[in-house]
Amino acid sequence: MTEISEARLRELADMADNELEKIKAHALSDAGEQRQVIEAMWYSVSAGGKRIRPVLVLEFCSICGGDVKNALPAACALEMIHTFSLIHDDLPCMDDDDLRRGKPSCHKAYGEAMALLAGDALLNLAYETICQGEGVSAETKLALISELSAAVGSNGMIGGQVIDTCYEKSLSEKQLLEMYSMKTGALLKAACRMGCISAGADSEIIRQAGSYAEKLGLAFQIIDDILDITGDEKLLGKPIGSDAKEGKVTYASLAGTERSQKAASDLTNEALMILDSFDNSQFLKDLTVFLLKRNY
Repeated sequence: MTEISEARLRELADMADNELEKIKAHALSDAGEQRQVIEAMWYSVSAGGKRIRPVLVLEFCSICGGDVKNALPAACALEMIHTFSLIHDDLPCMDDDDLRRGKPSCHKAYGEAMALLAGDALLNLAYETICQGEGVSAETKLALISELSAAVGSNGMIGGQVIDTCYEKSLSEKQLLEMYSMKTGALLKAACRMGCISAGADSEIIRQAGSYAEKLGLAFQIIDDILDITGDEKLLGKPIGSDAKEGKVTYASLAGTERSQKAASDLTNEALMILDSFDNSQFLKDLTVFLLKRNY
């Protein structure tokens, strides 16, 4: 990434982090008997991460002519939903991972019951955060909630997780890509579309943003598959080789790392072409290439 794009990435990620810290401080200041679950929630939210989803919300709002401050509640809501999914993914009944972002998984730090409840609480806090946001109309809030709930539900992220859980060792390439588009792509698509919605963009712009995210989401997950084989555990902050150890089918295991890298590159190029229809999209283009070439 260029120095300018790196600075923009830090700026947007910091905006989201600062807003999340305000929400965290308010939640802890009002904590009573439920303090343990609140601490478990924010343990995971504050554990780090690239903040890609909030950044996409804020940047799409910006290039559509909106005020990014008005998109902050939606950006934070996306990160809460993403964190909820990671907490539940790590549970013994799911992927059974002990590490997340270089720290003990939520259930290792707080126990399985509290981790389950922390994920549930973050899911609900996400919608509350959008509702309490300022600067956008009730109609816009409704559109944001509708977009997010569809992305999370049985035809979105959770549906993708169902496919992964039930058929993880017997998926065809077509089924695998469908699962990726739901499990990983749905939230990325929601992030881009919610940024446009926050800015009051028209339906065609929102559609184009969603098309970009579909390409980005598939490329993102394929790179994740490659990194699970070739990555550095210290950089990733989680164990590598877990997919192979569990016998899970991934794009990299089906196609091999070389073909997988080409597929991710092709999808990235398609995503970049879609961004040509947006003004002031250079940062998003740089971010898209960065995600293709990332090593964590």
